[in-house]
Amino acid sequence: MKKHFLSLAVVLAMMSCSNNDETLQVKQDQDLLTQKEINAKINKSLQETGDFSWMSQDVQTIWSAINYGENILTIGYGTSKNNFARSAEAENIKDDLIALVKSFEPVSAKGTSEVYVNENINYLDVKVTNKETIKALLQDSRVRYIEPAAYNFLESEAQAKSDSSGASGCGYSTATLNTNDYRTVTPGARVPWSFDAHNIPQAWNYSSGAGVTVAIVDSGLSPEQRWMNQYFNDGYSSGRMVQKYGTFVDSWWAWSDNYDGVNDKCGHGTSMASVATAPRNNDNLPVGVAYNANLVTYRAVENVVIDDYHEKRGIVEALTALANRSDVKVISMSLGSPFSIGSVSDAVKYAHSRGKMILAAGGTSTSFTTWYGVIFPASMSETVAVTGVKEGQYSKCDVCHTGSQIDFTVQMQRTNGTDNTVPVLSYYDGQANYVGGSSVATATTAGIATLIWAKHPTWSREQVLQKMKESADFYPNKHSEFGYGNIDALKAVQ
Repeated sequence: MKKHFLSLAVVLAMMSCSNNDETLQVKQDQDLLTQKEINAKINKSLQETGDFSWMSQDVQTIWSAINYGENILTIGYGTSKNNFARSAEAENIKDDLIALVKSFEPVSAKGTSEVYVNENINYLDVKVTNKETIKALLQDSRVRYIEPAAYNFLESEAQAKSDSSGASGCGYSTATLNTNDYRTVTPGARVPWSFDAHNIPQAWNYSSGAGVTVAIVDSGLSPEQRWMNQYFNDGYSSGRMVQKYGTFVDSWWAWSDNYDGVNDKCGHGTSMASVATAPRNNDNLPVGVAYNANLVTYRAVENVVIDDYHEKRGIVEALTALANRSDVKVISMSLGSPFSIGSVSDAVKYAHSRGKMILAAGGTSTSFTTWYGVIFPASMSETVAVTGVKEGQYSKCDVCHTGSQIDFTVQMQRTNGTDNTVPVLSYYDGQANYVGGSSVATATTAGIATLIWAKHPTWSREQVLQKMKESADFYPNKHSEFGYGNIDALKAVQ
């Protein structure tokens, strides 16, 4: 009989705990802000300061956003605000914080495997189901930041406005190039009009990018465009390699490791790789700026807007992998977010600390973000921010962002009555297309940086960047909207 009473007591205790958990959850859910209320705070901060930080928000706001984002919390930790790289001391902090989180979580969650720990950077992702966990972490001095990892601001904004057109940056179209938008050079490659505007063909007399590896962190590379694959060494392009990697996970489940491969499923990554490195071919196709440079592409995102949990992780994994490669010197990122992302910021700083030059797009407007200034990560001091201007004038392109963080500009929108942009290789084999915005400006500038580094292979990033500045229109001054302005590539390599 005693044995039965003990069993009954255990059952009653379990029921009591379960009821208490349910009551707590109901109470916590009643405290949730709506997504509209959360977005209003984000928009207000963006309009007033140009950025938004979750760490400046109260517990209720952070807790609410976590609940709309699959209960995933990113925790940046370390011995100080700038302690982003892993160390023995940081390893102990990481273990302590995981134990702290589990101490506040329900018994059923204590043994969970839903924890992601980055190998290079002091941050982790963990599932959080208790509001008290947030309070405890905010009070811990070893926590550099906490952020709702999967809260999708742009998606909820688009849903509220019933319009998300223009937000992805993707496209598979092809185009018949206007003969006024290119000229043909030996052995048969088409030079985009914008290259002549920056004296890039003249710079080829001094450098073609040979010996330097440029990386494109984007949506991957098309498997169909042979001139970016098996014909990468074609015409005057020779002795170079192209490598493709994938760090983007295509899954609704946050903890999935279902990597989606290396192939571009958006079209944007192929365009960026093309304008930076397409071969100087003999097939009447557009050539890239650094036509003899090596290329490494990463499928790290689904599209150009960093708004998905797996995109954030994909970018972090791509940047840290590239940072640890001695051959990679230039990293081009024609993508971004309206506001800072802690883990991506850490990854940028990590790559920067390894001597990489990271170029980032200043921003291209979507259907509902036309008032944003320079976007993240172009807004970081560790990146080289680039935007697009119109042909022959310092007037931003129709969809380009400008601001004090911009470092350089590229002419990428015609003023000859067509508004045509830059000719590039299409996603489809042997086809061409037009691409614009700050994206193509960024990849073009990455190509120019590659030309300089190839001419001076022993130079540091700072020396290459200084040469870029000295070769630009406004140097030694910096324009409040356009940075140092357009770079003269010929002057940069002489």
